[in-house]
Amino acid sequence: QAQLVESGGGLVQTGGSLRLSCAASERTFTTSTMSWFRQATGKEREFVAVISWNGVRTDYADSVKGRFTISRDNDRNTMYLQMNSLKPEDTAVYYCGAGTTYDDVITGVPAKYWGQGTQVIVSS
Repeated sequence: QAQLVESGGGLVQTGGSLRLSCAASERTFTTSTMSWFRQATGKEREFVAVISWNGVRTDYADSVKGRFTISRDNDRNTMYLQMNSLKPEDTAVYYCGAGTTYDDVITGVPAKYWGQGTQVIVSS
């Protein structure tokens, strides 16, 4: 069964950095659009960033533009999210998603496949 496994979350101070990873168990994901979403306590899951299958096209939520960078290494079946200048409002569980088209992701269609999530806590 296909799986997405996130890692790299943790506790960091305001202004700090973290790099999240999402490892895919199947090579089919390397030809798919992949994305990062996040969900803060008591809030709905929201879009963070998306990357096309070949890494050429990326898009970000306005709240993270200029601070977060999405990338992927298809040889390693892994996607990344480099998060810099972190703020307390970035605190959330971060999920990677796959299985939907690029345009679906940026218009809010939920991913078909999700990882289990990794917790990011930014202290003030």
